[in-house]
Amino acid sequence: MTRDEIRELAAFKVDDKKGACALSFYFQPDPPQDRSHRREAIVAKDVIKQALKSAAAPGKNGSLHADLDRILDVATNLRGHVRGKAVFACSAQNFWKEYELPPHVGATQIYLQSRFQLKPLAALLGAQPALCVAVVDRQRARIFDLRLDDLRERGAIVHMLSRSASSYGYNGYEAGHAERRVAEEALQQFKAVSERLRTDLEKGIWERLIIGCHDSNWPEFEPHLHPYVKQRLIGRFSADVASVTDEEIRDHSADILNRWRIERAATKASEAVSFAKAHGRGVTGLRRVLQALEAGEVQSLFLGENYSARAVECSHCGHLDAHLISSCVACGHRTHELGDICDAIIPIAIRRDIELVYLKDNDDLDRAGNIAALLRFRSDQNRTGQVAAAS
Repeated sequence: MTRDEIRELAAFKVDDKKGACALSFYFQPDPPQDRSHRREAIVAKDVIKQALKSAAAPGKNGSLHADLDRILDVATNLRGHVRGKAVFACSAQNFWKEYELPPHVGATQIYLQSRFQLKPLAALLGAQPALCVAVVDRQRARIFDLRLDDLRERGAIVHMLSRSASSYGYNGYEAGHAERRVAEEALQQFKAVSERLRTDLEKGIWERLIIGCHDSNWPEFEPHLHPYVKQRLIGRFSADVASVTDEEIRDHSADILNRWRIERAATKASEAVSFAKAHGRGVTGLRRVLQALEAGEVQSLFLGENYSARAVECSHCGHLDAHLISSCVACGHRTHELGDICDAIIPIAIRRDIELVYLKDNDDLDRAGNIAALLRFRSDQNRTGQVAAAS
């Protein structure tokens, strides 16, 4: 799934007054209870059949039934499926997308709404940078892209070293020269890998970096990394290029990434809360976060793991309000109530490339109402940085 595809899902909305519906189906495989793997498909079909009963209510059109019937066919073929799956459909607008996902999208669920339900995707993808994994030694480097649990090799750099120094000359007479030659060749290899990483970063191919190499090679390799590359390095693991498997690379990288994500999320959320207290580049609470989103101020948005809140949305201008008012304060048109404000703010965050982070058991965020934002700027401050008078 690419970022453009996620943005397409986030931009999709139907007019539910006309009976159209955006259908989102998430499949979560469970550990098999027997060899037949029947339980996963049975659970998925039960969820869809319940949705079919709900769709039989007055006002629902035939296109929704067609989507549900097609989803039911998909679920029938999920026996033994070990990966997660997401389907987004709206036959009224000729829309159908299927995606394979890691098996970490929560429970098997189906949603019938005016927008696609992106919360499971946001929790999965929100803090997933474009990750590069480089496994390096003095002769060879393998460069990978890691997206979710999909590891793909993008290239290799190979520089075969000269023969062993001990074989040079009579009784290794020229061994000293040979050792220096081998060391120089290893140096050129490390410089070549470092340059490749730098150019790929400048091209925007990756955002964060993990290195795999022997502990003995790291002191030789690390000084040649460009400062900008070092800033993006989030961790390192010990590995032998010749023998390490893709599965080992994936596992090591996933552990490093998860630790980095948790630590970084907690640090950034605490920054947002601290800035908010000092009237700086941070806000807390649903009302102020919605204002910051509308003003285009938000850089990162932090939500408690199970955060949910009621709000209203203007069907004319799209204004969101934490107060359950019947008329929009921006344009005067009628509003409609949202059972969960996340259904509206997650698509906004995706469309605007706002970093979206879910946190579990974070005391700072909990005290701040389980929602906070780190800002690019504050529009209520003047150019000298003084806080404007409160309205």
